[in-house]
Amino acid sequence: MIDLEWNKVFRELLPKEIAQLRKATRELTFADGQSIFRQGDPGDGIYLIQEGNVLISTTVSTGDTKVLSKLGPGDLFGEMAVLDSDPRSANATAEGPTIVAFISRPELLKLLDHMPRLAFAMVREISRRMRSFNDQYIREVFEAERLQLVGRFASSIVHDLKNPLNIIGISSDMACMPSSTEQSRLVANGRIRKQVERISNMVNELLEFARGSNTNFVLAQMNYNIFIDALIDEIQQEVSLKSVKLITVNPAPALPVRINPPRLSRVFHNLIGNAADAMAGGGTVRLSFKITDQEVITEMQDSGQGIAPQVLDRLFQAFATYGKANGTGLGLSICKKIVQDHKGKIYAHNVPGAGALFGFTLPLQMVEQKSG
Repeated sequence: MIDLEWNKVFRELLPKEIAQLRKATRELTFADGQSIFRQGDPGDGIYLIQEGNVLISTTVSTGDTKVLSKLGPGDLFGEMAVLDSDPRSANATAEGPTIVAFISRPELLKLLDHMPRLAFAMVREISRRMRSFNDQYIREVFEAERLQLVGRFASSIVHDLKNPLNIIGISSDMACMPSSTEQSRLVANGRIRKQVERISNMVNELLEFARGSNTNFVLAQMNYNIFIDALIDEIQQEVSLKSVKLITVNPAPALPVRINPPRLSRVFHNLIGNAADAMAGGGTVRLSFKITDQEVITEMQDSGQGIAPQVLDRLFQAFATYGKANGTGLGLSICKKIVQDHKGKIYAHNVPGAGALFGFTLPLQMVEQKSG
């Protein structure tokens, strides 16, 4: 049995104040599982647990009951609804045989009028309780967000793997056909190897993104047109499965740039693949190049409906997505990181009446010209 003077809320009261408090208190007994009060009941008074335990719970929108806390001997509860005159915000249920000391609201208000120490102790207890609930809420929110992020990463991986897996499946079928020639099997084998390497690179990038680590990779000098010409054929085969045609408006410049081909290829696959996904009935993606004194600009314009205004200003943020059944928005965030690692910039906007345009820049690699 907990005496009032040893309770953490009342321990600083004077003996005469404890005596007054005891006079205003009556003992109540509850059986296991018996309701002490329910959510929505009027705040009739405060309760101090003498023996047993009390579960504080709430009824959520689904109709289920969620336990917020478990209180034991010496704990006070029910004070919020008494002080603010609002209905009970939670349920209180006895867990096992429970004895509580009860002070009715009228009696408590009288005591508060004449006991500044009691008023201060009540405010301090409410503050402590609010901090406790706030900490619990933050932990639960973080846990819910963590689980949501795991789900989004899983969705992103599945979505990004579909295209290379489709190509692997088609190439495997082609290689295994009875009429397949040695040359067609070699072509299929090359495509499969390339897509397996692509899958490995994608998974590594997702892991790097999840860890939030800086990406370190080697940039090698090569002519941009050589890189683009090899990449175009591969992407055209991929998007043709979705009735999308890739049109090269002008040749890529035969100028040296410093790139990491596997990583930069991911940018093209993501941007053109997203455009193909957005054009459900098929369409075109026009690939064009511009040159300035310091950089080469690559732009991809599709014939779709354009970028939704709801997501346009946060397009390259992680998980920004809109209206895409299997999308997470992670792909564009990865594209931005890859371009930035190449010391370039990425951008996007709508072209009135002509779909969406995505572009990025790469600094030109200056090559010393030898005098003759």
